[in-house]
Amino acid sequence: MNMERKATTLTKQYLIEPKHSAAEMGSGDMPVLATPALIAFMENAAMLLARNYTEEGSTTVGTMITTDHQHATPIGETITVTAQLSSIEGRKLTFAIEATDQAGVVAQATHERFIVSRQRFLERLGIKE
Repeated sequence: MNMERKATTLTKQYLIEPKHSAAEMGSGDMPVLATPALIAFMENAAMLLARNYTEEGSTTVGTMITTDHQHATPIGETITVTAQLSSIEGRKLTFAIEATDQAGVVAQATHERFIVSRQRFLERLGIKE
């Protein structure tokens, strides 16, 4: 794969809604962005970027994420998530991800995704599409 011919960075904005709060998700009891929702946004940005590196019939699955959620974001705010592809090792894609809001850096993460055959992955689980 030639990384130079494909986008290696993707930026996406997410509006923080009440359903994304720690109180709603059960990860806390405050009306602020829940860490699980933040991680989902970060994984989503990486997954969207990873599509540039898959062929027809393939997809990616997340296998690891480490994050440092540095400050709270209130409901109603928007966060901007930037995923950058840092390396490709065979089927493994590694991303550096940063989330920011109007106050600054919300979180940073390292995330790994693996390229898999969609059909084989689902067949192993007994799922028919």
